[in-house]
Amino acid sequence: MASVPREGATKERGRGSAMPIAWDDILTAFEFVSVGDSDNSAYLCRETGEMLWHSAFGGEFDELPDDIDDGAKYLALPDPRDLDLGKPLVMRFADEELADRYDEVAQIFSRRGAYRRFRDLLTREGVLDKWYAFEAAAKEKALREWCAENGVAVEG
Repeated sequence: MASVPREGATKERGRGSAMPIAWDDILTAFEFVSVGDSDNSAYLCRETGEMLWHSAFGGEFDELPDDIDDGAKYLALPDPRDLDLGKPLVMRFADEELADRYDEVAQIFSRRGAYRRFRDLLTREGVLDKWYAFEAAAKEKALREWCAENGVAVEG
């Protein structure tokens, strides 16, 4: 699942990426890191533009280099909690679209299995598609802001 270094990659200066990284590569890596409570991680090599994929569960993923913690060379992709895309996002949506059910949503998220029950509520209220659009827009905005803050030039 590892991507190959991009042709024409050059050594970076400072903390920015050496070259633009395709938005789809960033988004796919973010989704990989976001899977459940897994121990998946993805790292962007700032020098080559290569994405390194790793899972604690094994499989055909990359062996991480010894210097993976070198922030000038590698950048770990965030997970949704790092970008406030978990419960805070749900509560913003509830405030905007389900104001009369806000307390119920808060109660749902006080126990395990919240997302399943939340989807059930959204389906009953007829706003599931609105949630998916809201979530996708918030994810893209937060991830693009994260890229900008970390000097990652995004293409697309």
